[in-house]
Amino acid sequence: MIPKVVQVVAGSDFTVYAYFLDGSIRLLDAKPLLEKGGVFAPLQDEETFRNCLTVLNDAVAWDLDGTRDPCTCIDLDPCELYDHCPAVEDPLRETI
Repeated sequence: MIPKVVQVVAGSDFTVYAYFLDGSIRLLDAKPLLEKGGVFAPLQDEETFRNCLTVLNDAVAWDLDGTRDPCTCIDLDPCELYDHCPAVEDPLRETI
């Protein structure tokens, strides 16, 4: 089974909560990616990081130009996130 991201929520300090179709939630600390620069350089701006975060093609993605074109977005492999990011409780549960 290939894991599918169905929702994303930006956390504090460049983190992302990725909600998967199987009900699990993984916490991505994106700081190591941002430190690499390159394609990730635009995401070093916290407002861009938070406001452009979305789900495209069942993956965590950032739609930098607002076109929802998968060819111009920055996306992360959902298999990598599922396998390497820690499972966490739903951060939104407390606010419901």
